[in-house]
Amino acid sequence: MVDLSTTYLGLKLANPLVPSASPLTKDVATAKRLEDAGASAVVMYSLFEEKIESESLQMERFFYQQALGHGEADSFHPVPDFILTYQDQYLEHVQKLKSALSIPVIASLNGTSLGGWVEHGKQLQQAGADALELNIYQLAANADESSDDVENRYLDILKELKAHVSLPITMKLSSQFSSPIHFAKRLEVAGADGIALFNRFYQPDIDLETLEVLPKLELSTASEALLRIRWTALMYGRTQLSLAVTGGFHQTPDVLKALLAGADVVHVCSVLLKQGVGHLATMLSELGQWLDAHEYESVSQLKGSVSQQHAIDPSAYERANYVQVLDNYTCPAGVLR
Repeated sequence: MVDLSTTYLGLKLANPLVPSASPLTKDVATAKRLEDAGASAVVMYSLFEEKIESESLQMERFFYQQALGHGEADSFHPVPDFILTYQDQYLEHVQKLKSALSIPVIASLNGTSLGGWVEHGKQLQQAGADALELNIYQLAANADESSDDVENRYLDILKELKAHVSLPITMKLSSQFSSPIHFAKRLEVAGADGIALFNRFYQPDIDLETLEVLPKLELSTASEALLRIRWTALMYGRTQLSLAVTGGFHQTPDVLKALLAGADVVHVCSVLLKQGVGHLATMLSELGQWLDAHEYESVSQLKGSVSQQHAIDPSAYERANYVQVLDNYTCPAGVLR
C-alpha cells in the first residue's frame, strides 16, 4: 500500500492534503467531515486584529461611555456581566476543534500591529493550536516604502513572535516579492518553520455607473496553480523550510505536480467550496492510484523529483522556457494573422 504520509512544520501528517483557511472550519461538524474525508490537518479561518479593534471601540462607545453627560443612562444600558467577544469566540472555537478532531489544528492570524501579532499569537498557543499561519495581508502601495521595508516588516513580526511562542510558524507569502528565494532564506534565519506559496490579493472592481471601488471575491481557478508549482520547484533544496502551496489546486494532477516540484503539503479550499467536502476523499483516492500505477511507494519518494535541481532541463523553469514558449506559439485555425 502506498504511504501518503508527509511532514509539515514538524507535524507528521497522514497525507499532503490540508484544507486552507476558509469558512469550512467555522463549524465543528463541517471540520469533522473534512477529517472524515481524509484531511490530514486543517487551517482555521483567520483571526483578524482589525475586527478585534473595531469591536473594542464599539464596546467602549456603547457600554463604557454610555453615561458621559447623561448619568441616568446607566439604568437604561447596564454593562453586561459577561460578553463573548469575537476574539473569545475564536479562541473557544480553537478549543472545540481540538476536542473534536484528532488531526492538527493550525490557527491563522492576520494582525495589524506588532503588539497585536504577539498578544494574539500567545493566546492562540494557550488555546491549544498546533501551529500558526501568519497571514500578513498588506499591499505594498506606499511609494515611500522600499522593498527592504516590506521584507523587514515580515521579519520583525516573525522575530518578535518567535520570542514569545513555541509553536511552529509558517509565513503566508505574496508572489510579488522581488527575490522570493532570498527572502525565504532570510525568514528561515529569523526562525520561520515554513512558508505558504502564495497569498491571493483580492482585486477590487469599479462600478461604471456609480464610479465606486467595490470589493470583489473571486474563488481561485486551476490556472493559478502553475505559479505556485514553479516557485516551489525553484525553492526546493535551497531552504530547509516546510513548503506549502495554496491557491488554484482543484485537480489531482496539479497536486501531483506540486509534490513533484517539492511541496510538503497542498492546501485546498475553492474546490471544496465548489464541489463539497467529500471531494477531498476523491482527490486522495486519485492520488494513491496514480502513485501506485507509477510504482511509487510513498509521497516522500516522489517529493522534489522534478524540482529545478532534479529536472531533466532545469533551465525550463527560467527564462529559456519563456523564449521557447513564445517561438512555438501558433494561432488557432481560422484566425487571421
